[in-house]
Amino acid sequence: MPALRGAFTFLTRVPMPGAAPADWHAFRRSPWTFPVVGAGIGSVAGLAFLAPSPWTAAAGYLVALHLLTGVTHADGLADLGDAVAAHDPDRRLAVLKDADLGVGGTLALGVTLLATTLGALALATGFVGGTGSGVGDAGGSVLVGTVVFRVVLAAEVGAKAGMALLACLGTPAHEGIGSAVVSEVGPRSLVPVAVASVLVLLVPPPGAFLALAAALLAGPVVSLVLMARVRPWLGGVSGDVLGAANELGRAVALHAGVVAWTIA
Repeated sequence: MPALRGAFTFLTRVPMPGAAPADWHAFRRSPWTFPVVGAGIGSVAGLAFLAPSPWTAAAGYLVALHLLTGVTHADGLADLGDAVAAHDPDRRLAVLKDADLGVGGTLALGVTLLATTLGALALATGFVGGTGSGVGDAGGSVLVGTVVFRVVLAAEVGAKAGMALLACLGTPAHEGIGSAVVSEVGPRSLVPVAVASVLVLLVPPPGAFLALAAALLAGPVVSLVLMARVRPWLGGVSGDVLGAANELGRAVALHAGVVAWTIA
């Protein structure tokens, strides 16, 4: 399908056989492909949690994410961090386009990477529900492992749904790749995005629905907050804002899933 090929080309580094320029245009008109690609990324990256060591699992998860998606989204987060750190509103768009990494970008990257790492480690150590490696029976271990995988999957779908939300509700900050995505669709396109996203909640493991819902909704909530903040800062949504929403949404989603499963 052209739209999905375009989405995988835009959001990942996965080679797409038969890719054509028309795929990009089909993707721009099909924001529902964001969460679908997120499901693919989350399914593959989540396999890292099969590792016997929690530290290895968390590290493998991070490596898998960046092998699958590259550093484009992280670069957007860094650029946005530098732009936000600029006190002069007139300079923010210029800073956003500057390839040099400043203090604001370094801090944004560092804090977000740390948050993502700690969220992954919390899942890998079985902190969720106070179980995991401490479960005394094989059935309990399988249950916790399933919950961990599903939370990771929901977090990635939610992060991509947050990007789709920005594409549907945002206004372009300036000409570029981001504006090409944001200017193509409107609020009505959120309906298929929501339908594609909530599929990740089907048949939840026992007692895990709240954790999955929290992980899924975190990304869109982060995107709504980010959209409200970047409007006065930058005048709208750019490609860097889309990338930042993905990275921030994933980090928050992992912790939201952990907290929700712990208190459920």
